[in-house]
Amino acid sequence: MVLQLYFDLLSQPSRAIYIFLKVNKIHFEAREVSLRKGEQYAEEFKKLNPFSKVPFIIDDGFILTESVAILRYLSLKYNVSEHWYPRSDVKAQARVDEYLNWQHLNIRYFEANIFREKLIVPRQEKKPINQTRIDQAKTMLSVNIGHLETYYLKGRPFLCGQDISVTDILAVCELMQLVAVHEEDVYQSNADVAAWIERVKSRLQPHFDSAHANLYAMRERFISAQSSPESKNVIRVQRFVIFC
Repeated sequence: MVLQLYFDLLSQPSRAIYIFLKVNKIHFEAREVSLRKGEQYAEEFKKLNPFSKVPFIIDDGFILTESVAILRYLSLKYNVSEHWYPRSDVKAQARVDEYLNWQHLNIRYFEANIFREKLIVPRQEKKPINQTRIDQAKTMLSVNIGHLETYYLKGRPFLCGQDISVTDILAVCELMQLVAVHEEDVYQSNADVAAWIERVKSRLQPHFDSAHANLYAMRERFISAQSSPESKNVIRVQRFVIFC
């Protein structure tokens, strides 16, 4: 059976896996799930993934629901180039795994909090934006973006060495979520990280921009809504989740 990917391109890890598959020319069946419409809560969905989240894959009956595990699995099964996920060099593999384990509570956690506080909470819970919480998350995210520069990059072109890996795709897709809520200055203020993001984008084209098209459009609607609260372009987000 053909590999199936269940995803929503407004989900950061969904974009990472989608781009990885496209760049590596791995054939898959796209199963788009509209999180905004709450399709992840349908009983038929829950039979496949009881966590009601995306992304997840089905590969000949084998279901895998965590994005990091999916990227490792795809790298190993499809024997992609070593630079994506090293197999023969245990230290290089450990360095990639180090980032994959670190990113959840450092880059992802604080980025997701900014996105949630600025977009989801005001529209879903009908509460005013809590700027204090946003500023706190931005401060912590800035610290961790500094770690991207000084610990992971260390003057190298990519997070774990001289060539791109799954860490770069995952990290960039997380940071790009800030574009939707017009907070990209958090990473653009770090020149080395901003330059790294552009390198990663360039390596992943044309799939990078196509995967982020909806996010770019969301950014424009968000800016329009900020300048005119009565605008018809106010974003309506229904039953959003923090994606796995």
